[in-house]
Amino acid sequence: MKKMIFARLLALMFVVNLPIQSMAWGMLGHRIVGEIADQYLTKKARKGIAAILGNESVAMSSNWADFIKSDPAYNYLSNWHYINIASGKTEQEVIQLLEADTATNAYTKTIFLSNELKKKEVPSSDKILYLRMLIHLVGDVHQPLHVGRPEDQGGNKVRVLWFNEPKNLHQVWDTELISSQNLSYTEYAKAINFVSKDQRKVWQQEKASFWFYDSYLIAEKIYADVKGPEEKLGYQYNFKYKAIAEEQMLKAGVRLAGLLNEIFK
Repeated sequence: MKKMIFARLLALMFVVNLPIQSMAWGMLGHRIVGEIADQYLTKKARKGIAAILGNESVAMSSNWADFIKSDPAYNYLSNWHYINIASGKTEQEVIQLLEADTATNAYTKTIFLSNELKKKEVPSSDKILYLRMLIHLVGDVHQPLHVGRPEDQGGNKVRVLWFNEPKNLHQVWDTELISSQNLSYTEYAKAINFVSKDQRKVWQQEKASFWFYDSYLIAEKIYADVKGPEEKLGYQYNFKYKAIAEEQMLKAGVRLAGLLNEIFK
């Protein structure tokens, strides 16, 4: 028993010390997305999700894919969280690239997981992993720098100062913009979850490839706003991009609900 407790504590320490940039939207952002999605699930979707995850909520499930990085047995999942796309591409070029893609990345795995979860013959153990990963990946792709440039690993190599603290651009978007608002995930979800039925319908009818292009466009703006290394980002940057980050989380939650409703209809 003591050995088991020690092993769990060691794993937890490993997670805590993971580079923050590896966790898109951070723990808080992913839970906000999951909480919003939960508000728009159909009865059939709730039943289907409960049959797989039991009492584990969508919000709490959303961080499993980052926590499991402490276990080397799941290293094969690391490339699932993002896709890097070179700058300067048109909408048609991005969507054509995605729809012809066969590599292991966030787009191909989002499609794969969605299709697998519709199949009745998939083992329950696989469905648990697939559903947890899908919930997480939909959140990931709405963090714009998870569709960032290959040469800087989605902003991970772009050094900035966030309120005079050394960070990288990816970290700012993963955690700093969201956590600096000092709200719990339930408070934050309530604060931003205002969307008309018409807008919700539009977002839920868009193909997954457009979600990626949507994030890609925002990433292009984010890159253009950093003029040099060690650029100082603070109140002005927070004011400029807070609403964009919040809309991305709202879109992610609404689109995730639409996808889950389709899977479990």
